[in-house]
Amino acid sequence: MSEALANLLNETRQFPPPAELAAAANVTADAYGEAEADRLAFWERQAGRLSWAKQWDQVLDWSNPPFAKWFVGGQLNVAYNCLDRHVEAGRGDKVAIHWEGEPGDTRTITYAELHELTCQAANALTDLGVVAGDRVAIYLPMVPEAAVAMLACARIGATHSVVFGGFSAESLTNRIQDASAKVVITADGGYRRGKPSALKPTVDEAVANCPSVEHVLVVRRTGEEVAWSAKDHWWHETVEVASTAHTAEAFDAEHPLFILYTSGTTARPKGILHTSGGYLTQAAYTAHAVFDLKPESDVYWCTADIGWVTGHSYIVYGPLANGVTQVMYEGTPDTPHKGRFWEIVDKYQVTILYTAPTLIRTMMKWGEDIPAGFDLSSLRLLGSVGEPINPEAWMWYRQHVGRGELPIVDTWWQTETGSMMISPLPGVTAAKPGSAMTPLPGVVADVVDDQGQSVPNGGGGYLVLREPWPSMLRTIWGDDNRFIETYWSRFGAGASGNAEDPWIYFAGDGAKKDDDGHIWLLGRVDDVMLVSGHNISTTEVESALVSHPSVAEAAVVGATDPTTGQAIVAFAIPRGTTETGGEAGEQLIAELRNHVAKTLGPIAKPRQIMLVPELPKTRSGKIMRRLLRDVAENRSLGDVTTLQDSSVMELIASGMGGGKSDED
Repeated sequence: MSEALANLLNETRQFPPPAELAAAANVTADAYGEAEADRLAFWERQAGRLSWAKQWDQVLDWSNPPFAKWFVGGQLNVAYNCLDRHVEAGRGDKVAIHWEGEPGDTRTITYAELHELTCQAANALTDLGVVAGDRVAIYLPMVPEAAVAMLACARIGATHSVVFGGFSAESLTNRIQDASAKVVITADGGYRRGKPSALKPTVDEAVANCPSVEHVLVVRRTGEEVAWSAKDHWWHETVEVASTAHTAEAFDAEHPLFILYTSGTTARPKGILHTSGGYLTQAAYTAHAVFDLKPESDVYWCTADIGWVTGHSYIVYGPLANGVTQVMYEGTPDTPHKGRFWEIVDKYQVTILYTAPTLIRTMMKWGEDIPAGFDLSSLRLLGSVGEPINPEAWMWYRQHVGRGELPIVDTWWQTETGSMMISPLPGVTAAKPGSAMTPLPGVVADVVDDQGQSVPNGGGGYLVLREPWPSMLRTIWGDDNRFIETYWSRFGAGASGNAEDPWIYFAGDGAKKDDDGHIWLLGRVDDVMLVSGHNISTTEVESALVSHPSVAEAAVVGATDPTTGQAIVAFAIPRGTTETGGEAGEQLIAELRNHVAKTLGPIAKPRQIMLVPELPKTRSGKIMRRLLRDVAENRSLGDVTTLQDSSVMELIASGMGGGKSDED
């Protein structure tokens, strides 16, 4: 980025916390001062919220940056902290998981039952030869066994690598091979959009190319016929007949807990390594602070899949370490009807809901009459995760899900950071629609220019982290050089080579500070468009489009342009009742172009807007802008295997002739 990011969108609305929530909040404004006065002592106090078998000798060892060690010499067992200690404290009868299958089948699992299942799985894995330090790949649908498998690995010191159940055989093969996994835990399949979706055939194809795999453990979920080999074992014939007695062994704070793969710029995925003590400390603390968890009364629901980091930190480890009751749902939000999510909130009296902006925008598209048909009065706190949330979606969420009064915690963090880094505190922050607001206590984040200097309020640039944090990634599995190159080489000592300079972590995201110094995320720097010398974020143009009453969702990309270098091309999904055919469509396109120009300034006026029925999304809900860039530049489409619905791309590509308006 040759220039700072243009700061185009202006948002001044603020919503203070409800008085009742603020009065009883777990964390008050004092936490910021405490952390600033002594950051390491602050994190040491948060570590004290866990049960340790051996106290640490040193809070942070940063003698060999960027390789951090937290709570050096300390020992704990992560699964013990999520299960045993609650059972030992007499809370074994408390519900840990209300599980809802897509077809409508349900399971209610108490902490005592989850503990027993985890002990059985730990014993079964041990019987299959898994020892501390071995890697176990987990490729499961959203069933309770996914959480059990992760906790069982943590219990015996095996490092788990969860692979999202929508990934192809090739993606699974790459991840198993990179980690040299010894065991794969999978299922015959899961339910998706009303029918069984097979998983075992994908595993069979992958395992055929993975000599490290000795055993495959298979959960029976759908009952469909599956091929069987000598390596295969049914979960119900091994785990569910194993002993429920198992003593959790304490492991070093820096013992590897899990590897989670993210796609890299090269074909080889990056295995992000997280360790035990620091990760659990920050995941548990942020769940307690940001969700204001009250284990005695809350029913918490994070709608993410267990295959993403959100599922690791805020379905398994963070909530269970806090002893809260949660909901886990197997299926899609529109099966068998578009009110399924709200039906679940109503049924289980959910108090805290944590979901993605993509889903909120989809709900907007479906209409506010759908949530209005259910009793959502149990809700007291709403959260957002996964990408920047545009102000209109934020306001819709507050208005139609939060009764116009609930606080929204818009959280920024990454697979690499392990847990939340920037977010409002629900009892403290007067939140602005669309802003992640400020770094959490103990986190030192900043927005900097090309030279690594802090930008002034009102300026835009790169989001960085200036100090190590407990749940930070420790390296990229098997590739320390790539770890340094990817995250630490852009600013500070990693760029200058001068040992006197500080080490600065660059997240890959663009951000801006508003006039009050609050942080606004602008998406990946890769998604920034350079238009006539101005760096413009796709996020801001998308927000401007969605602020128009006729638009439900939008995606924006930069396309090569002979005059301006890059031009803005937008794909917009109209709201349900909007007329888009013929002249009405052309009129709407002209109106939308002018609306963006009026909202953000003439520089941000899209060259072209296409009205489309759907956008290309991965199964986790992320928009695949790479494919939209292919369409915008009339290239042949790249790999569409991870798309939720690849026919979407044919629809979009076939509409490329329409929606082009005169240059002006």
